Formats: sequence, structure tokens, C-alpha cells
Amino acid sequence: MNIVCLDLEGVLVPEIWIAFSEASGIPELRRTTRDEPDYDKLMKWRIGILKEHGLGLKEIQETIAKIDPMPGAKEFLDELRSITQVLIISDTFSQFAGPLMKKLGYPTIFCNELEVAENGEITGFRMRCEQSKLTTVKALQSIGFETIASGDSHNDLGMILASKAGFLFKSTEQIKADHPELPAYETYEELLAAIKKAL
Repeated sequence: MNIVCLDLEGVLVPEIWIAFSEASGIPELRRTTRDEPDYDKLMKWRIGILKEHGLGLKEIQETIAKIDPMPGAKEFLDELRSITQVLIISDTFSQFAGPLMKKLGYPTIFCNELEVAENGEITGFRMRCEQSKLTTVKALQSIGFETIASGDSHNDLGMILASKAGFLFKSTEQIKADHPELPAYETYEELLAAIKKAL
């Protein structure tokens, strides 16, 4: 029994915070989990910047509404879902993911939750569990699934390394250099072929 676990941002859709950084003209918000391995630290820093600029959920959702999946992502996902179970495990938030899931044909996603005040200010966030990607993969394995995982960032490494097969996808040169043991792919065709081989 196989299940493929995929990261969302950087793998199927562009990075939400980078898109919002460009839309809002705030370069500091370009920082992602590719640059900062500590997600808790990264999110607290982002919330501070939003507060400083008086920006909230509404402004971010307006940007997300204009984001489309990466070219070929939906077709890749459709083909993958026709041959095996697929689960998207993301450190994003349900308030961000909804419109993107619609554009991807409503795949299953496990993600986190933002804490939002009545005026739309983002005041905090609730993570589903500690090390959500690795914890989820281990939980799936404990109920009889073999996992195959792929992602692009520091926070994907746990689930990739814990899986029976794991692949980097559109990752950074630094992460690829730090993990030469992990096959790294740049196209959906390559990734699909590698997953099919591992199934």
C-alpha cells in the first residue's frame, strides 16, 4: 500500500509569500523555508512584518486569488492520482490553501491554521502537530502505508528521508549539495517517472 506525499509550495504552486512580497512591495517577505529552516521563527517574523505594515489576511488572500498552479502541475497530479493515493502535506494554512486546491482539482491536503482577529489581522498560527511533515509520514507508515515523498525545502527533508523513496523537486543548489544522496528533479515528467518506478 503506497501513498505519495507531496509538498505544495514550490512543487505544485508558486511560493505564496514570494508572490505576496512582490504584490505588497515588501522584499523581506520573500524569505521562505528554503532560507530559514526554523518554521516557527519564520512565521513569527512574517506576522511581525504584516503588523508593521498594517496588512492582514484579506490582502494575502487577494494575492492568492491571482496565483495559478505551476505549468503542468495539475496534469501531473491528475495522472499521479489515477495510479496511487496522493496526499499534499504543507506548512501553509487552510485560509491560504482553499483557492489553490480548487485550481488543482481538490486533492487532499493536510495543513495548518492561522489565528485571525475580527479585523482580519493575523495574530498567530496553530500547527497541526510538531514537525508536521515527518510526523504525518510516520503516522501513515504506522497504519500500513509505504510512503514516497517529494519536496523542495528544508522542512521537507524529514518526510523525504523517512520514506521508502524520496526526491527533491525544484530545490535549491545548497539543499542539493547538502543531500547528494537524494535524487533531484526539475520536471514533472522526471518526477512522475521516478515515482512510478518506486511504486
